[in-house]
Amino acid sequence: VQLQASGGGLVQPGGSLRLSCVVSGASLGEYVIGWFRRAPGTAREGIACISSTGGFTDYADPVKGRFIISRDNARNAVDLQMTSLKSEDTATYYCAAGSYCSGPVTYGTDYWGKGTQVTVSS
Repeated sequence: VQLQASGGGLVQPGGSLRLSCVVSGASLGEYVIGWFRRAPGTAREGIACISSTGGFTDYADPVKGRFIISRDNARNAVDLQMTSLKSEDTATYYCAAGSYCSGPVTYGTDYWGKGTQVTVSS
């Protein structure tokens, strides 16, 4: 099973980006998918999680109301739509496939994608 994260880049404050996590080697419906991020000098934090059916989603407080996680079964992918971006959103973003969501955090993470860098700066 492989996860490929993409969509990062440089964006101005207030802008938007959409990250994608494409899963290969397994059906998307077999896993919970989560997004994590790590800013320089900080611990990795789970910011969004979506259940295997898509019926449950949760977000960390810093991104609630600005980020939306969704599943695209046709692409076997999970997207993270990020809006109203702030400088504090600057981080490397990772997706992971796991067993369950506990709030916005994915647990039992068996597989990780390589990170994609998001930089919010004017």
